[in-house]
Amino acid sequence: MVTGAGGSIGSQLCHELINGDIRKLVLFEQSELALYSIELALSQLAQTHGFKLVAVLGSVSNAQLVRDTLRAHHVDTIFHAAAYKHVPMVERNPISGLSNNVMGTRVLAAQAKAEGVSRFVLISSDKAVRPANVMGASKRFAEMIVQDLASRPSETVFSIVRFGNVLGSSGSVFPLFQKQIAKGGPVTLTHDDTTRYFMTPQEAAQLVLAAGHMAQGGEVFMLDMGPPIPVRALAGHMINDAGLSIHNAQNPDGDIAIEVTGLREGEKLHEELSLSQCRTPTRHDRILQVHERCLSELELASTLRALETAIDKNDPAAARETINRWIAADQTPAHAGAEFGKATNAGLSKF
Repeated sequence: MVTGAGGSIGSQLCHELINGDIRKLVLFEQSELALYSIELALSQLAQTHGFKLVAVLGSVSNAQLVRDTLRAHHVDTIFHAAAYKHVPMVERNPISGLSNNVMGTRVLAAQAKAEGVSRFVLISSDKAVRPANVMGASKRFAEMIVQDLASRPSETVFSIVRFGNVLGSSGSVFPLFQKQIAKGGPVTLTHDDTTRYFMTPQEAAQLVLAAGHMAQGGEVFMLDMGPPIPVRALAGHMINDAGLSIHNAQNPDGDIAIEVTGLREGEKLHEELSLSQCRTPTRHDRILQVHERCLSELELASTLRALETAIDKNDPAAARETINRWIAADQTPAHAGAEFGKATNAGLSKF
């Protein structure tokens, strides 16, 4: 079963999975349009490859639906890619983001354990590392939920795969720049010095599958994405690849201008892929295992109760206060005491 099956990563995972030896693929998705699109894209391939395709419309926060789906289709492996991921959108709608990304993961992972699912792989993000925004914090809490379950006796092998930006995914700068270039510009950057990690959807999906296969329980896998790329350089390359030139003071006759608009709320200049430098090679040369602490069982339970109360009351201030308190406690000693969101990026405020 792939949750968020109609999303950028989820859909690519589905396309990679059908090349393997599967009998049934459950597409779990809360967007009707996204579910329709991925089912339509895979229906003919399902007949060709000889497996059954099942489309389930709903949220991972719906425990009854998740339980019934796992039982009815005897789900053996879950790739959990369902998440709200657009930083500014989640920043403006923190309760919805936390409800979906944190509580949804808790429901799904708990049901997976209860139903004896063999493998559960959480698709995480570099924004979970020293997060400066609600989306990143929600993904770190999702990681800690999975880490906590992995620390207890279970038939289910829980693991986490963390990586950065996927080229062409919804909300990424790549399709945004393409649209801006097609319209004649300008191409907009939030800051001159911003860098990001990038990889293709196919690379990301293949490495996720490889990491999930080698997991033994509790690992946080980090994909080798190469060096971070300056976003300004990416914009310049895309303008040149379109057969155009950059319009600036040095080239006043150029075609496309690049404008700096300022960092958005919660946006970081640079992302990281791990909290610690303790990294262990795996048998795959592009996958590393990182060793990171998480909250204790009691701390995590207390945090989730506080978050749940804030969500039930639709109280963003209480939710942000909980995030500030517990994410800071999760950080490495080098950043102990630093205000959340100020540790690595000047100009960012805490939640």
